Amino acid sequence: PRKNPILTLNSPPLQGGAGGGKTQFSALTRVLIGTALWCALESIWSTGSLWWTSLSYTQSPHNLAILHLGQLSGPSAVTAAIVAVNGLIAEAFIEGSSATDYITDVTDVTDVTDGWKQEGGRGKKQERRKKNWVAYILPASLFLVLHIVGWSLYNRPLIQEAGTSLKIGIIQGNIPNEIKFDSGGWRRALEGYTAGYKQLADRKVDAVLIPETALPFIWTNEYQRSTLSFYKAILERGVVAWVGGFGQEENSLTNSLLAIDKTGAIVGRYDKLKLVPLGEYIPFYEILGGIINRLSPLDARLVPGNSKQLFDTPFGRAIVGICYDSAFAENFRYQAAQGGEFMITASNNAHYKPPMLAQHHALDVMRAIETDRWAAIATNTGYSAVVNPHGETVWKSGLNTYEVRDATIYRRQTKTLYVRWGDWLTPLLLVLAGLMRLIVRN
Repeated sequence: PRKNPILTLNSPPLQGGAGGGKTQFSALTRVLIGTALWCALESIWSTGSLWWTSLSYTQSPHNLAILHLGQLSGPSAVTAAIVAVNGLIAEAFIEGSSATDYITDVTDVTDVTDGWKQEGGRGKKQERRKKNWVAYILPASLFLVLHIVGWSLYNRPLIQEAGTSLKIGIIQGNIPNEIKFDSGGWRRALEGYTAGYKQLADRKVDAVLIPETALPFIWTNEYQRSTLSFYKAILERGVVAWVGGFGQEENSLTNSLLAIDKTGAIVGRYDKLKLVPLGEYIPFYEILGGIINRLSPLDARLVPGNSKQLFDTPFGRAIVGICYDSAFAENFRYQAAQGGEFMITASNNAHYKPPMLAQHHALDVMRAIETDRWAAIATNTGYSAVVNPHGETVWKSGLNTYEVRDATIYRRQTKTLYVRWGDWLTPLLLVLAGLMRLIVRN
């Protein structure tokens, strides 16, 4: 018996409007909405304390071309690129699967004696194949365009103006966490960092950077710091030091990086903004403080720094992050917008396995690219590093090694679009997604 052509309306491509192009239009709308929602979710998530796993970090530190999209709108630009390309690939796969079903249906329809129906079936098959090719070309084209844009940003020359160089010394102390906060660890830290400081001073560096809580004393207490051999070395050699230690804020402590000049005065201070939940502070402390045992070995309560703090040095304003801060791009963007000319980060990292240390380095690479700044990175056990504004790692330390290194970085005053405007892409995508949804409905 002859088959009824009307039965083929159950085919998904016909339901989606294969003959009139509605399928492609709906696919693009779905990808746009999905990209906007993903970026919005990451934006909301990054305002909290438990933030680390942005999709954009999957490209760091190796895909430098795509990472340079971060100069346009921060991590959201990289995330949007990944979601959009993969969303279009998924739509192409769905389109291809639907096309196979549709061709089968058309074959059934053309099993009739009317010649004009046979010709119509062949015409629809050809049109469907054409649309299927378009579906595959879209993600490939977007992939290519995004890499071309990123590559053009990556290939811009790094022009270093005269008089902007800084010779920075970095000490990686390699003090295991198990002894870091007892008397044996204190002695080992003082000996290692003092010896490294003197060695770097002999190399005529401009400043010495040491890791987060490298010398775990209250440096804002003048008497306590005056008894330390490292402090005495500063007075003796006269080289500026950026010291990871503790500061005091009323009855609480801060995890701080302090700038100490040749006279021994504290001329700059940055307090860690993003403390690790349970490790450095207890959420809802008033309620849970007596119930939850902290994972940190500290006896006093740590408090976070001010989100608007700035770090001035004798060489100009610096962009600073301490350990977990590196995951929060907005903190670095704000400091760059306020005149930060180079980036320094200090971390402990002794708690973590090598993959986590590599992830941390990848975060710092992204921050250097987004702000277009040179970065000096000091860690306790690795990876200490020097990264240029293109995200290229000029030097990287080993793991669990004591290292003393000097390197030249440069002060810069450029401002990327991201530094100027912040994350403008996410709200734009949400607006466009909303408009497209309304258009489709109407």
